[in-house]
Amino acid sequence: MNLHRLQQRAAIIQAVRFFFIGRSYLEVETPIRLPALIPEAHILPLPSASWFLQTSPELCMKRLLAAGVPRLFQICKCFRGSERGHRHLPEFTMLEWYRLDGQYQDLMMETQEFLGDLAARFKGERGYDQEIISLLGQPDWQRLTVQEAFALHAPISVDRALADDCFDEILVEHVEPHLGRDRPCFLHDYPTALGSLAKTSSTNPAVAERFELYIGGVELANGFSELTDPVEQQGRFDREADLARAQGILFGDVPEKFLADLARIEAACGIALGVDRLVMLLTGAQAIDEVVSFSPETL
Repeated sequence: MNLHRLQQRAAIIQAVRFFFIGRSYLEVETPIRLPALIPEAHILPLPSASWFLQTSPELCMKRLLAAGVPRLFQICKCFRGSERGHRHLPEFTMLEWYRLDGQYQDLMMETQEFLGDLAARFKGERGYDQEIISLLGQPDWQRLTVQEAFALHAPISVDRALADDCFDEILVEHVEPHLGRDRPCFLHDYPTALGSLAKTSSTNPAVAERFELYIGGVELANGFSELTDPVEQQGRFDREADLARAQGILFGDVPEKFLADLARIEAACGIALGVDRLVMLLTGAQAIDEVVSFSPETL
């Protein structure tokens, strides 16, 4: 436990709340224990009796959108099994925010404004990573499509990586280390198969309106225009659940109430941002253990 880091973390979280409340976002709390989760083949959920600990608050937050809340945000605990490393914890803190009548281009701009606001607030603060603060303060953030990024940095094409079932491996080993080095980078327009909750592009059905934000080679956030067609969403859930079951991963029954509420949303966008990684970046911490009260090994 590092008292100075905890003080820095508290200041950052206060600044996060200040930003979103100032933009008329409603702060919400939703249940962290759920009967069913979004099926995702690359995530191992943690059971809680016959239910599950949330891997993301997305289901409940989008149901609040459907109920008429126009803008909302949440800072909460999420849980994912088999995640441990210098940037990963099985229990971590997530910031998610959603808004009606928006799409992923709007969200990229708002994310840049949000992090630029943090950079301005903490510029010159003792103990903060001034290199990262300088990156965040730049006006011309880079935007690269996934296809462009693979053409620049990967040994094979996106299509080949998908066909060989090695997209994530190529992304992590060959592409990610180059992203967000001289300025933050939005990697966008992911293959549709890799955006199970994202709206398909109206101009290119091969890609989804999804982006990830990279700063200093670190993936910080994942956002997209929300898929709001319950029939298409059901089909994507089924496909993802089949992949998960083939690996012995269970997420519970299909979240029927979520799908029913989804039909009441015309257009929306949302994003998940890792708070622990955000604190690491702003403070210059080298490991996630430095910015939390207790790591699992100390309990």
